[in-house]
Amino acid sequence: MKAILLLLLLPLLAWAEPAIVVRATELKKEPATDAPTVSELQENTNVEALERRGGWTRVKAGAAEGWVKMLVLRYGTPDRQGESGLSQLFNVARTGASGTQVTTGVRGLEAEQIANAQPNPAELQKMQGYAATPDGAAAFASQAKLQARSVEEPK
Repeated sequence: MKAILLLLLLPLLAWAEPAIVVRATELKKEPATDAPTVSELQENTNVEALERRGGWTRVKAGAAEGWVKMLVLRYGTPDRQGESGLSQLFNVARTGASGTQVTTGVRGLEAEQIANAQPNPAELQKMQGYAATPDGAAAFASQAKLQARSVEEPK
């Protein structure tokens, strides 16, 4: 019985998740900013999200298939508000989620960006301007009636 149920649910696991492009973007051949562009996707283009890799999602848009940054996608379709409980159950079986998602960014540096990195003295000076002086920190703590406490360093 369990095997039959598993066989019936298996096709659901292979379905692509519908998504919408929230701003115009390039569809890349590979999940990298310097990869060749397959095509341009306009805002509000319907796509099928197929696979995730780091901060990239492989999508299918019509006949074109490629990679977009995951932050340009909003999952679901506008008509999903009336989804039935059965449809939501299949979505959970397929994706491990109820269909309501919060997308977070994954940001990293490419090897080329690290190799070509240059110091920015103006930004460093600006950042140092945000530093608190020991006297300023003590005045703030006193005004807020904070008390010093010893905390053991985690092992």
